[in-house]
Amino acid sequence: MMKIVNHDVRNINASAEGVNINTILNLIRDDDGRLKINNITCDARIDKMKAQFSGTLGRVYDFLASFLTSGMRFLLNQRICPALNHAALVHVNSMLETIPVRTEVDQYIGIDYSLIDDPVVTSRSLDMNFRGMFFDLSHQNDTLVNYAVDPVIREYDRMVYLALSEFFFDSGMFSYFTAGIFQMDIVNEKMPKDLEMLLRTTYFGAIMMLNPALVEAPLSLQLAVNSPPKTSIKTSGATVVMTAIVKVMVLPPGQPPVQLSSMTMVYTHIHTSFFYFFRILLDFFDSNIFKIFSNQSALESLALIPLQAPLKTMLQMSVVPLINNWTKRGVQIPLADGMDFIEEVVEYHNGFIVIGANLHFSKGLREMIAGNTEMEPETNTV
Repeated sequence: MMKIVNHDVRNINASAEGVNINTILNLIRDDDGRLKINNITCDARIDKMKAQFSGTLGRVYDFLASFLTSGMRFLLNQRICPALNHAALVHVNSMLETIPVRTEVDQYIGIDYSLIDDPVVTSRSLDMNFRGMFFDLSHQNDTLVNYAVDPVIREYDRMVYLALSEFFFDSGMFSYFTAGIFQMDIVNEKMPKDLEMLLRTTYFGAIMMLNPALVEAPLSLQLAVNSPPKTSIKTSGATVVMTAIVKVMVLPPGQPPVQLSSMTMVYTHIHTSFFYFFRILLDFFDSNIFKIFSNQSALESLALIPLQAPLKTMLQMSVVPLINNWTKRGVQIPLADGMDFIEEVVEYHNGFIVIGANLHFSKGLREMIAGNTEMEPETNTV
């Protein structure tokens, strides 16, 4: 009895030609306002495959190569599209679900990033309309009506263009206004000494007529913005107009405060520089226009002229920092982890601002998807 055992060690060098993969993604807005891949149409085709075999039986395998490569091509054609479908509908959608569409900015207000309609795909771009609205956390249904013009983007030099209308900024100011942070009392150590002296000099006669015993009583200023600040954006820059009511009060010991005067201040901030970097929108106030007039008489308005400079300084030291702190802290743009904006440009238009940027990926798509599937952090955002 004779038994022959043949061990054949071989290598296979395979190559493919004419690989064509055509995919069509159907993008929609889901119920929460997130971007979602609703469906994917895939057509994958490998026109030709070649295989070279080595080893003892290499020539035998070469003879069978046409049958083997046909089978390999058939299997690959059958597996490419299901793999792409699974990656898009499962992995990419799960990554998109991690992007917040409604989150807190600070302890007072939040922001809504949700899509307001399905994305529109053109031959040159993917257009998405976001709500871009701030809201008061304690009154989330009390929102501002949007009367702003719809932004129009005509540039294509950057990968991403973000257009911010006047409504974006107005809703932020409105939310802070309804939250009640644009009001304060300036009294005692908060009152600058030179301003207190000027107030006592200006209202000395009124105090004497009221009660001479109150000449040494403490004075206070009650400041309250009486309407939401309004933003106006033009090609030359942007302005924010704020109107506040200031009441001058005398504080008799053990008695209710007594009003000495009431005046209206109109403060206009002129913006000429916006900077945008690393998901953050910053805004700096360059100059301002300040007006003050009495709510009681035109004659008193003349008497208030010496108060304009110190009251303007007081406003800059009180209310304006509240707005600056918001803009300097910035608002995070909803990007997936591993993506950032670079090479930003800013253009002013009538009614809106356009910010262009290129995308920088610090992680590959596979790494981003893998990181998302490995850990699902808990979050308070929607």
